[in-house]
Amino acid sequence: MIHRRHFLRSATALAVAMPAFSALGACTSMSATDTPVPTDLVPDPDGWLDLPEGFSYQRFSLTGETMNDGFAVPADHDGMAAFAVEGDPDRCVLVRNHEVNAEDHEQGPFAADPALASRIEAGQFYDMDDAGRLLGGGTTSLLYNLRTGELERSWLSLAGTERNCSGGPTPWGSWLSCEESRRSAGDGTARDHGYVFEVPSSARGPVPARPLTALGRFNHEAIAIDPSTGIVYQTEDDAAGLFYRFLPNQPGDLAQGGRLQALALVDREITDTRNWAAGQQIAQGEALAVRWIDLEDVTAPNGDLAERGHAKGAALFARGEGMAWAQEGGSGAICFACTSGGPAECGQIWRYVPSPYEGTAGEASAPGQLVLQFESPNQSTLDMCDNIVAAPWGHLVICEDGRDDQYVRGLTPDGRIYPIARNAHPENSEFAGACFSPDGTVLFVNVQDPGATYAIRGPWERLAV
Repeated sequence: MIHRRHFLRSATALAVAMPAFSALGACTSMSATDTPVPTDLVPDPDGWLDLPEGFSYQRFSLTGETMNDGFAVPADHDGMAAFAVEGDPDRCVLVRNHEVNAEDHEQGPFAADPALASRIEAGQFYDMDDAGRLLGGGTTSLLYNLRTGELERSWLSLAGTERNCSGGPTPWGSWLSCEESRRSAGDGTARDHGYVFEVPSSARGPVPARPLTALGRFNHEAIAIDPSTGIVYQTEDDAAGLFYRFLPNQPGDLAQGGRLQALALVDREITDTRNWAAGQQIAQGEALAVRWIDLEDVTAPNGDLAERGHAKGAALFARGEGMAWAQEGGSGAICFACTSGGPAECGQIWRYVPSPYEGTAGEASAPGQLVLQFESPNQSTLDMCDNIVAAPWGHLVICEDGRDDQYVRGLTPDGRIYPIARNAHPENSEFAGACFSPDGTVLFVNVQDPGATYAIRGPWERLAV
């Protein structure tokens, strides 16, 4: 159980590490202001990462390298967060997902030597395949020195899970790792998948792999937590997915269970936010009052949680992916991406502003508000937004998982998009896991293939326009 004093201390640290994305006002078009944003990236002579003038990167923790515990760095680096090391401002701990399928043992931590799996004790891993081999998904943790730029140590911190895609940090200093899966027991594995697992940033080895079943079983993507209430918000990576809220029985201790709900709109005629169908267009900047629907049988043996929720009136979202809590003074909001939303199917950025009475009976009189913050008109503007994070300079940083060149982009409060980084490698793999160091000086981001983590430094103040 997480003690209340640790919850409050970590919530303060989270507010520093993930500061305001101040975009409460209505969005405008990209031409709505004369203030310029950066547009030019300098080609990288090494062919890894193009960045603005004056910025630099460090590339480390590559797929297949041997970590300090002897395990291999798994492939498909994905969602990630950076955590402060208490009493040591020079260092931070990165907890990082690996989106490895159950069948892809050659991409997991035991790829170099399958016998290494015997070092993982029973209870420290979640599942194995029909042949008795541990699954290769999970998380790794990295101790990084912000002063020297040195990766000082790395280790396996969650084992035996599948397709750990995104997730989110908690205010009490742990990482919630999400399985983007609905694989059922008997389909090549011994147990059901599609759950959330908690990994404390303080862990220095594999943690007990215990699914937080009350948070639901579905194609989990990302998580964000309101530090003032402890309420957990979740996205679902499905073309007909839902947006979820979890009301914990004990804030700060999710293993104690709670209620899972799905977002619906007070205007019952609108049950689809994807803006695909004619006549159901939601305008950019429009605020929509919401209500929440209780869900039953949340472990969904038939994998039909979203289908049942929508039948009860829950709104559909187009592949919900990255999510971030954006603090604004004494309040805040949830920003989340829908990868294929909008008429061009290039992506949407949504913003949920909780009710002052969120999670209580009083919210009916002052409901939370859902706002379509940005909708991409074409691939060249923003192509399939994925992981997102609030930036220290008040913008949103967005990882693309697109169909052409892959970018990390910034989104200003008034709706302008600008490039921060471009994947210059011929593999042209997606970006993932963008997060800032606790002091806000370093942007960490992953590239899935060839798998690597990047630490980007530069004059970030130039982007605050």
